[in-house]
Amino acid sequence: MVSVASVRRMLSEDLMKALVTAIVQALVDKPDEVQIKEVIGDHAHVLELRVAKEDLGKVIGKGGAHASAIRTLMAATSGKQKKRYILEIIEN
Repeated sequence: MVSVASVRRMLSEDLMKALVTAIVQALVDKPDEVQIKEVIGDHAHVLELRVAKEDLGKVIGKGGAHASAIRTLMAATSGKQKKRYILEIIEN
């Protein structure tokens, strides 16, 4: 039997991944190449983001503005879930 708490946990983890995916796909020229892998650790969930090489600058933004904004939204969203999320932008 699946508990309500475990279903909520699964939905909240998928929600963060879906949020970041939607934001990043709106920024890039090749949205089909956006990949996010979630690594669950003891103290934090790490979202590893991979995009096409030519879209890397669009995701990071001038002076890291876009990456910082995405991380701020993640922090605001995760506060309610009492979890810590870390965004890592992986260069291929």
